[in-house]
Amino acid sequence: MREREPSLVHAFRQSTPYVNVHRGATFVLMMGGESIAHPNFANIVSDIALLQTLGIRLVLVFGARPQNDEALSRAGIEAHYHKRVRVTDDPSFALIKQVSGGLQFDITAKLSMGLANTPMQGARISVVSGNFVTAQPLGIDDGVDYCHSGRVRRIDVEGIVRQLDQQNLVLVSPIGCSVTGESFNLTSEEVARRIAVDLKADKLICFSSTQGVLDRQGHAISELFPEQAEELLVALEQAGEEMSGTARYLRAAIASCRGGVPRSHLVSYQEDGAMLQELFSREGLGTQIVRESAERARAATIEDIGGILDLIRPLEEEGILVRRSREQLEMEIDKFTIIERDGLIIGCAALYCFMEEAMAEMACVAIHPEYRNSNRGDQLVAKVAERAKRLGIRQLFVLTTRSIHWFRERGFEPLEVEALPVARQRLYNWQRRSKVLSKTIF
Repeated sequence: MREREPSLVHAFRQSTPYVNVHRGATFVLMMGGESIAHPNFANIVSDIALLQTLGIRLVLVFGARPQNDEALSRAGIEAHYHKRVRVTDDPSFALIKQVSGGLQFDITAKLSMGLANTPMQGARISVVSGNFVTAQPLGIDDGVDYCHSGRVRRIDVEGIVRQLDQQNLVLVSPIGCSVTGESFNLTSEEVARRIAVDLKADKLICFSSTQGVLDRQGHAISELFPEQAEELLVALEQAGEEMSGTARYLRAAIASCRGGVPRSHLVSYQEDGAMLQELFSREGLGTQIVRESAERARAATIEDIGGILDLIRPLEEEGILVRRSREQLEMEIDKFTIIERDGLIIGCAALYCFMEEAMAEMACVAIHPEYRNSNRGDQLVAKVAERAKRLGIRQLFVLTTRSIHWFRERGFEPLEVEALPVARQRLYNWQRRSKVLSKTIF
C-alpha cells in the first residue's frame, strides 16, 4: 500500500483560498540577471508555468546586469556608473543589446518547454514580447553624459492588457525604444515598477539572493510598510550596499506600494519553491511590503461566525472551552474581538461586562494551532483590555482550566470565586472548577 502524504494534503488545503484569490490577478515578476544565471532558474520557470496554469496574468521583466558586466569585461570595456546608473556609451550598448536579445530568446525557450515527466509537461505557455516600453534619454547630469542610458517615458498598458486577455505571458526586456526610433538601456527595477503601477497590478514579485529582507538574526522580516522599508533602505545605503540586489528591489517595491500596488514581495531565487511558498501559504517565506497589513484585529461581525466556530470547536471538544451553539454566537457576536489573516480567523476572544462592579470577563480565548507560538495571544489580550478600558472597566478576569500559567505570565493574579460579580457567581460551574484570575487594567 502506498504511503500517504498528509503534509501534501495539508499544503493543498491551505493553498486553496490563495488559489481562489489569485485567479485572474495580475502579477509583475522582476528577475535580475543573477536569478537567470542561477541553477535554480529552471525551477522558477516551472513555478511560473504553474502560476500561468492557475489563471494568473503574468508580466515578466528581466535584467542583465551581471551578464552585461561579463560581456564588457571580455571585450576589455570598463563599466562606468554615475549615481547607481550605468553610463552606456556606443561600444557598451552594442554588446548590451546582444546580451539582452540573447537572454530574451533563452527565457522564451525555457518557458516553451513541454517535455514529458517534467513540471512543464502540457504547459503550452504563449510568450509575447514587443515594444511595450517607450523610453527617453537620461541626458547629462553633473557633466556626465549617460549616452544610451534612459528612463521609462510611457508604458503601453492597452497593448499589455490585450496580450494578458489572450492568456499570453508578456516578457519585457530592459531595452526600451523611443519615439525618435532610438533604443535605450533601462534598469529592470524601473521597468517593473512602472509596469506594475500603470497596470494596477495586484503584486510585484522581486527575486533577490536572500530570502527577503533579513533582520539582525538573519531571519526574514515577513511584512513591512513602505516607511519601515525606507528606513532599512537608508541603512543599506549607509553600509555601502546601495547597489546590492536587495537595495535595488527594495526601491522598486517601496515605489510600487506608494504607486498603488497593494503588495510587493521579495523572495529568494536560490531556494527552490520560494515564490510558491510566499504566495500560497499564510506565513509566506520572504518579505512583503504592503500598504495595509495582511493581518488585523477587529470587532467580529455576523459573517465571522463560521470562522469562529471552526476555531473554537476543537477546543470545545477537548473540554478547554465551554461549548457555544451557533445561535448563542449569533446573539453575542458583538462581544467578540477577532484576529484575521488573509480572510482566516486565527484568534478570538469575547468580553462580557459587569458594569456595576466595573469588571469584565474575557472568555472564549482561542488561537489557531499554527499561530500559538507567536505573539497573537498577547495581541488579543491587549486588544480586549483596550476595549474594556474604553467601556470604563477597571478589572479584567478570566476563568480557565488549562491556561493558568499563561495568564499568570501576563500579569493575571488568582481571585476567589466570591470576588466575582454576583451575576457571574451564579453562573459559575462548580463541576469544571475553573481557576479565576484577574488583572487591574485602569
